[in-house]
Amino acid sequence: MEQNSYILLITGIIFLLIILASAIRILREYDRGVIFRLGRLIGVKGPGLILLIPLIDRMVKVSLRTVVMDVPTQDVITKDNVSIKVNAVVYFRVMQPDKAIVEVENYLFATSQLSQTTLRSILGQSELDELLSQRDKINRELAKIIDHQTEPWGIKVSNVEVKHIDLPQEMQRAMAKQAEAERERRAKVIHAEGEFQASQRLSDAAQIISSNPAALQLRFLQTLTEVASEQSSTIIFPVPLDIISAFLPKAK
Repeated sequence: MEQNSYILLITGIIFLLIILASAIRILREYDRGVIFRLGRLIGVKGPGLILLIPLIDRMVKVSLRTVVMDVPTQDVITKDNVSIKVNAVVYFRVMQPDKAIVEVENYLFATSQLSQTTLRSILGQSELDELLSQRDKINRELAKIIDHQTEPWGIKVSNVEVKHIDLPQEMQRAMAKQAEAERERRAKVIHAEGEFQASQRLSDAAQIISSNPAALQLRFLQTLTEVASEQSSTIIFPVPLDIISAFLPKAK
């Protein structure tokens, strides 16, 4: 008899411990508990210690931390009919845990699918040059549209980043040729501008020398000096009459 009582006591203690374990929940600072009582939503609790009514209350734990979701690579045809592969990353967090559980079956999967369809739709309305040169603008537009769609679910999308745009091989070769042609054009323009500036300087120097014959004579003597210092061979230069004309009156 005493043994049966001892067994019943142990059974009762174990049952009580199970009841207490199912009634006590401890949530971290970044977690919230959505409480359902007999299937009816009664509110959101946490963080800290939470007491539930065993067999009556049910809790669904939701994290409030920012989720970094990788959007799989999508095949996109741009507005100018270029086939590309694009992937992106979405940053979002749950702002209202009760809506994230009640309004949508699986908010993570739903956000992922919405991000994929929005990515294909927005990039398909843009041209390739716009995708490559105005990526920040496209990122802001993607974040705005996805955030508007997920707002009824209690989810806030903070940022969307297009990570990589994979171009076809023929398009990469065409863009490389275009970039090379652009560099050659700039080099030719710079060379032409240099020639134009040099011709202007030479024209200015010719006007100065033509207005002062002595300057021409000094330039001639300077050229003789430079040639004599660099060349070891004998070079004969005709002496201009302007140089010796000053000595002719004295000779007479």
